[in-house]
Amino acid sequence: MFDIGFAELLLIGVVGLLVVGPEQLPGAVRTVMAWVNRFRRSFDQIRTEVRRELHNDEIMQKLKAESQELERQVRDSAESFDRELQSLGSDDIPTRPSPTGSVESGETPPESPADESDVGTPKADSGASGDKQSKPA
Repeated sequence: MFDIGFAELLLIGVVGLLVVGPEQLPGAVRTVMAWVNRFRRSFDQIRTEVRRELHNDEIMQKLKAESQELERQVRDSAESFDRELQSLGSDDIPTRPSPTGSVESGETPPESPADESDVGTPKADSGASGDKQSKPA
């Protein structure tokens, strides 16, 4: 990281000995080494976090590319399916009722078999008519 040779370390040691003194020099060296180790640890954590984020970003880009490829394949499959349906012709396709009950091909739906004599007459309820029923006493 730093290009410090033996001569520079010796000079720093001599200056530190003169400034701090021989009694407090070991404690000062320990304190400096603790700060250096904290700095290195923090730097390593930041570097690891940056690598993780770059890796996550790379994964997200791969997922996005794969989802675009899948979307393109689905679109191509749908287009080929539509082309095949059109090549079969609309006459060969059986009519299917829509959820609303109408027929999609434009034909009128078949009428249900109903008795034409019942068309205008209301249906009578079995228990709600005006007839009086006898109740057991």
